[in-house]
Amino acid sequence: MRKVTFAGGCFWCVEHDLRALRGVTDVISGYVGGAGGSPSYENHKGYKETVLVSYDEANISFKKLCQFFLDHIDPTDAGGQFFDRGESYQTAIFYKTEEERFIAENLLKELEESGIYDKKISVKILPEQTFYRAEEYHQKYAEKNPEHYYAYKNGSGRDDFQGRVCAIRDEKKIQWRD
Repeated sequence: MRKVTFAGGCFWCVEHDLRALRGVTDVISGYVGGAGGSPSYENHKGYKETVLVSYDEANISFKKLCQFFLDHIDPTDAGGQFFDRGESYQTAIFYKTEEERFIAENLLKELEESGIYDKKISVKILPEQTFYRAEEYHQKYAEKNPEHYYAYKNGSGRDDFQGRVCAIRDEKKIQWRD
């Protein structure tokens, strides 16, 4: 099993989206960064909300995971994601190896050159950091609280944004390079 950490705003949404992928074996919500070593939902200043994704490389690659992740966030929003604002909700891909860093940087360059967005791509590429598991009530939140989760996700604008990006990709015939 391989692992990768993503920061994409609300960890509930990122976790739920990634769970749907073939080859993903587990997704854990948590926090990365900051200082002090014991973040909580009530006190995670300086930490990013993140997900730790375990995956089977025989079924999905690091590159495909990153592509999926980038298609499910607003990669141009440096101030957070949708309803969630501030450094805790800024986007990042955390790499373990130089090969992963190279892949992530090239994907951001490809996305920048694709013409999908009118604004600059602002996703950070950062070295792996200590991951702190979020409280249990945040794990699999969409499954435990579907009404609240879907109201939040739809109300935040995330669903509409993802739909517009898909429509732009289809209209302009823009696909990720293999």
